[in-house]
Amino acid sequence: MLATDYTLSTTTELGFTDAVERVRAELKNEGFGVLCDIDVQATLEEKLGVEGEPYLILGACNPPYAHRALEAEPELGVLLPCNVVVYRRDGRTHVAAIDAAHMLSLVGNDRLEPIAAEIREKLARVVERSARA
Repeated sequence: MLATDYTLSTTTELGFTDAVERVRAELKNEGFGVLCDIDVQATLEEKLGVEGEPYLILGACNPPYAHRALEAEPELGVLLPCNVVVYRRDGRTHVAAIDAAHMLSLVGNDRLEPIAAEIREKLARVVERSARA
């Protein structure tokens, strides 16, 4: 797994559809539901006539953590849900999730630190396990 300043990511030998199914299953295993999915490829094709490789954004939410975070910081909803992406680029399937610890550090509320750390751990497991073929 690779980490950037804002993501946790990996590549997988799985095809796009299989990777999406794996990510959804791993999110569920970690207590997340998918509130929305955005088919970026289809949207860009429809709105701009641009063809591209598959790219899906999954808006994931773990209700107990979301509740705790919103109790600590009511306006935090602007940063929710936790996005996870699955996409194809140059013949490879990629999975990436937001680094919740980094994202929530922007808020400057110390009460969010333990929540963010726990979410980061859960999303890191999702990304790592999603890479297994």
